[in-house]
Amino acid sequence: MMEPIFIILMIFLTGFVGYLFKLLNSSGSLAAIAVGLAVFIGVGIKGLLLLGIFFITSSFWSAYKRSVKQSVEKKLAKGATRDWRQVLANGGAAGLFSLLFYFYQDNAWLIGFACSLASANSDTWASEIGSLSKKNPVFIRTFKRVEKGTSGAVSLLGNTAALMGSLLMAAMSFWFFRLDIIVGLLIFLFGYVGNLIDTIIGAYFQQVYRCSQCGLETEKTWHCQRPTKRIKGFCLIDNDMVNFLSGLLVSIIAILVIPS
Repeated sequence: MMEPIFIILMIFLTGFVGYLFKLLNSSGSLAAIAVGLAVFIGVGIKGLLLLGIFFITSSFWSAYKRSVKQSVEKKLAKGATRDWRQVLANGGAAGLFSLLFYFYQDNAWLIGFACSLASANSDTWASEIGSLSKKNPVFIRTFKRVEKGTSGAVSLLGNTAALMGSLLMAAMSFWFFRLDIIVGLLIFLFGYVGNLIDTIIGAYFQQVYRCSQCGLETEKTWHCQRPTKRIKGFCLIDNDMVNFLSGLLVSIIAILVIPS
């Protein structure tokens, strides 16, 4: 009885520490605690460890060379401090699949859980490490180089990071859950595909705004202390929604394809 209580306390402590170190704001801290509890209830300590690896590595890469990334963050809707929307965008699907696994005890939901985190880690590493590339990325709609931080743009460094991010989650899933090697490889593949889906949705459907003061194209609804004007993209499809949809879609596809 003491072990679950201790783990639950650690989940709350982790959320609080994330808030203290400005990795999470108050809403992000509460959302992280909720996701952590869902994962622990559904998948147990091994699932929580996998979630922890994602949180620690993504937070590290978000903070790494933050001063160099300042010009990129001007285009992004949010900075490195995550709020509840960012937490649920990256961890909400994992929490959902964990609870489904708790109620139905079908390995298909475990595969969905692992794939959602592989996709989230792949996308986060691609964004955070790819922004450090010496060359500007290529926009997939025009195949022309664009500014760093543009949604729907890719770079060699970012793609390499995406592969490594997915590989880490797949390898840990293979080890923690004693999966078949083919299943582990497919989780790696689908995790990377999730990043590609994220890129495609970002390029074709995500909202983009323009600042009327400085002319910058950005994800922000406010810039230079005034509202920006939407120039393309669909209502409600912001970066958080893109992250959530890509992780959820690729996990559902993986559940249908990967033998459980």
